[in-house]
Amino acid sequence: MDLVFATNNKHKLEEIQQLIGVKINLKSLSDINCSDEIPEDFFTLEENASQKANYIFNKYNMDCFADDTGLEIEALKGDPGVLSARYAGESKDSEANMKKVLEKLKGEKNRNARFRTVISLIIDKKEYFFEGIVNGEILEGKTGKDGFGYDPIFMPTGYSESFAEMSIDEKNLISHRAIATKKLVGFLLNL
Repeated sequence: MDLVFATNNKHKLEEIQQLIGVKINLKSLSDINCSDEIPEDFFTLEENASQKANYIFNKYNMDCFADDTGLEIEALKGDPGVLSARYAGESKDSEANMKKVLEKLKGEKNRNARFRTVISLIIDKKEYFFEGIVNGEILEGKTGKDGFGYDPIFMPTGYSESFAEMSIDEKNLISHRAIATKKLVGFLLNL
């Protein structure tokens, strides 16, 4: 089965490809010669994931899925949430985003947070949603060199290291994207 993952993020693509395995031929946007800047202008993860998947499906007529992920911090009333990638500005600078979060949480005792991923799958002209959540906390500073985005400042509940300190295999066992993707893969393998 051919399936397009509507992303240009090579880190996301690597994580998902590891989870999906060989039964599904995963294609990236570059594989289908799509260099469009796909819009993400809604206010929820569900709406943005759906918007991206529908954009690809309608333009290329290919089964596809798209995701949107947000870091939701309790003390910041759920921020950065849907704006996680652009929290410190449109440049989508991970370092600036982390710095802004750490500054806003300076002196804050409640560091509870969660990563939430929503996947929109369009297959045979029907849309399905899958969600993954991992709870954790925001660290006082960055640790680790792997991962991407907010991984160096997020430590999942029950662990003593940040996502950026974990190997991709370790992270794929517990991450929000892994949870949502496992639901997606389970669904696809039962079609």
